[in-house]
Amino acid sequence: MQKYIISSICASVLEHLSSFFCHKSLMHCSYICSQIWKIMNFIRHSNSFRESYIDTLGKLYEYSTRRYAKNRMSKVIDTEHEYTYEQFRRTCEMLSKRLTQFGIGASDKVAILAQNMPEWTVALFSTVPFGRIAIPILPESSANEVTNILNHSESKVLFVSKKLLPNVTQECIDKLTLVIDIETFEEIKKDDSKFRCDGKVSMPMPDDIATIIYTSGTTGNAKGVVLSHRNLSSCVISCWHSQRRTEKDRWLSILPMSHTLELTLGVLYPMFVGASVYYMSKPPVPALLLKAMQVVKPTTILSVPLIIEKIYRNSIVPTIRKSRMLSWMDKNMNWLMCKVIGLKLKNTFGGHLSFFGIGGAKLDIEVERFLLKAGFPYAVGYGLTETSPLLSFTVGRSRFPGSIGVPVRNVELRLDNVNPETGEGEIVAKGPNVMLGYYKDPERTRKAFTKDGWFRTNDLACLDEKGRYFIKGRLSNMILGASGENIYPEEIEQVINNIDAVNESIIIPRDGKLVALVTFNENAIDWNQEGEDEFFRKIEEYKSMILNIVNKNVNRTSKVSAVQILREPFEKTATRKIRRFKYFDVKGI
Repeated sequence: MQKYIISSICASVLEHLSSFFCHKSLMHCSYICSQIWKIMNFIRHSNSFRESYIDTLGKLYEYSTRRYAKNRMSKVIDTEHEYTYEQFRRTCEMLSKRLTQFGIGASDKVAILAQNMPEWTVALFSTVPFGRIAIPILPESSANEVTNILNHSESKVLFVSKKLLPNVTQECIDKLTLVIDIETFEEIKKDDSKFRCDGKVSMPMPDDIATIIYTSGTTGNAKGVVLSHRNLSSCVISCWHSQRRTEKDRWLSILPMSHTLELTLGVLYPMFVGASVYYMSKPPVPALLLKAMQVVKPTTILSVPLIIEKIYRNSIVPTIRKSRMLSWMDKNMNWLMCKVIGLKLKNTFGGHLSFFGIGGAKLDIEVERFLLKAGFPYAVGYGLTETSPLLSFTVGRSRFPGSIGVPVRNVELRLDNVNPETGEGEIVAKGPNVMLGYYKDPERTRKAFTKDGWFRTNDLACLDEKGRYFIKGRLSNMILGASGENIYPEEIEQVINNIDAVNESIIIPRDGKLVALVTFNENAIDWNQEGEDEFFRKIEEYKSMILNIVNKNVNRTSKVSAVQILREPFEKTATRKIRRFKYFDVKGI
């Protein structure tokens, strides 16, 4: 269809060109110009042009701020604070000029430390379209982590919110050329000796570095993941092919923007289609989140599994158990009950939700079965920071409980070192979204790739006959049993986490045995009674129940020897995964 339209317009142009040269008509000249403009406009606005044109974040910036200039780009809920794409562009260029005045040019590092807000994106795009390199820092980072990242990345500029400024040491501030309040864009600190107006910017090339994202993950070893413009732009295009969004869509941002999942799918993808993103002025606690959903009525939300799992366990399951009618329907008409609850759940999210993207960790299979039967518009994506992040997805009719789906467009996956008995192997990946390497760490970079250049995900999985992938666990988490068998702690934890009153758990190997560290839901244990006989009786009752249930539901090699209960919640990463390395020597009650 597109080819037909273009060829028709071109034929018309050629016909009038010959007429023009014969009669030298000014009217014909004007007509020809208008036809040429139509061709250019049509090509510029077509999806195929957009895909082939955008191979850097600089081109994404140019395209979106011109094409969608009048569209609302971002807004803070319950305030008048918002940007159109045109206002966004003007602000980015103003800030870029200021950086140039202080000698901050192409390849210089600019760090961003702030909670979610429209200005986070402004800081990013006053940096990357001009050849500078962005260093996003997670808002929950400690002062020590912030110091390490600023020093290791050699950042010269820091955009920081007032709330997180206390996490930046004076020593770090003294080393920086500029420290800018991200909410007002006023300078907190400036080195006037660097004011030379000699910062040379450049239009970045696809393989130039766009950002370095530091992640300690669950193992505790901090690493700077180097992502190019091609990495991020190709992933955005893969997202578009996986789940089409338009300029009419509304995002509600709840995950940290400094995490790759939110950065790519919640910042860059909305720009790609000219959509709007809404931000909360306060942390997304349940009460405020529910209110925000009713105000925004989002069509698109990105989340980690923990959020929907908590809604299911703390709200949906208790509601079913307390209601005679729902309990009867659960046993006799489960499909209808799920549909009824699904409609109510969708209304809770504002009533217009068409895409609820889940990533960052494995979704509990019991919760996923319910969401599927309820007709809830969820989708599961799998990937890593090192892959920008999306590698595979499952959405719509392709969803299957427990599966991470099939590779996204332009990405290849395979299983390496497959166990012939179990069919399990490590997922390795190849595609334009795979990182350039780890910053200043050639040895770790070499280990991250196979000899033939495929990226090693460190995730063990198997394939079904339809080519769908199923994650079994992390190679780094896998425990080797006494007889050499592979034990996946995630599978045991899933059984424990489905027990009433249990909040979360992790399995730790100690002295050749498996120990479960467990935290409970609020009010399940009265910690004010600690030290009293009734308190210890309740604790022992819970321990016995957990051991009994879990050891009936796992195989012989995965049986748990002991349960220890912790009072404080587990420390987590930005995507709500437990930092396991911190609990190897921790003992509970």
